[in-house]
Amino acid sequence: MTDGFAIVDKPAGMTSHDVVGRARKQLSERRIGHAGTLDPDATGVLLLGIGRATRLLQFLSGCDKTYVAEIELGIETNTLDAAGVVTATHDMRSVTVDDVVAAVGQFVGDIDQVPPMVSAIKIDGRRLHELAREGIEVERPARHVHVERFDIEPISPDLSALPGAARALVYRAEIDCSSGTYIRSLAADLGRALGGGAHLRALRRTRVGHFGIDEACPLDALEVRPMIDAMRGTASVTVADPMVALIRNGRVFARDELGVGPGDGPWSVVSSTGELLAVYASHGSERVKPTVVLVPS
Repeated sequence: MTDGFAIVDKPAGMTSHDVVGRARKQLSERRIGHAGTLDPDATGVLLLGIGRATRLLQFLSGCDKTYVAEIELGIETNTLDAAGVVTATHDMRSVTVDDVVAAVGQFVGDIDQVPPMVSAIKIDGRRLHELAREGIEVERPARHVHVERFDIEPISPDLSALPGAARALVYRAEIDCSSGTYIRSLAADLGRALGGGAHLRALRRTRVGHFGIDEACPLDALEVRPMIDAMRGTASVTVADPMVALIRNGRVFARDELGVGPGDGPWSVVSSTGELLAVYASHGSERVKPTVVLVPS
């Protein structure tokens, strides 16, 4: 039985579920899940929980993220990305780099975003991408998301100063955003804001929470890390050996008994040897209780 955590560099052409399936075969472990779905054509950081660590994915699914994207102006598709069918074209050769940079400003901060029809959100019990495959489009309520940073630059030089030269139509963007932000929707909305249209040409996720692409391993060379690595950035407390049996039984502790301070948590509870035993959260003003217990019974 394998218990741990992995940071995978997802290749293009695989769904996140495909990655989980491959990992199950490699590790001979059925209990594997992922945090934060990536589209099949997207690459980059995908977090896997393995064995008992699948129970830790709840602490990772809402992390903020960083993406590197290629946005092509002038072409709209039905999926808002390069995998879709072209639905409209626009002559946007008059759009300057300054125009694009100025337009991006309206998509920074707290914004309302309409999820694309190809998303996994459910409307009346049906996932939007299932309806989209049937040619059905429904109204989708806007969602509040936060874009912390949206840096953009042309991939090819801006040739607008040269007589008769076309300006750049493909831009590289680096975006820090909250969980639940659709980068393909940002691309499409940017195109509309510039008086035409656009689609997402390529997407790579370079960070999820505290986990960056520099740590990610290829799927074929899966590296299983200790469960405690999944709780990076979370406050932790180390307990003495006599408390392990109490934690195994789901004991509710007074805050000072466990050694945690004020706040709601979560707190990683670690053994004297560095093993993650449980994750605790506040239970009223004076006590804390386990959200996840990982000590084997």
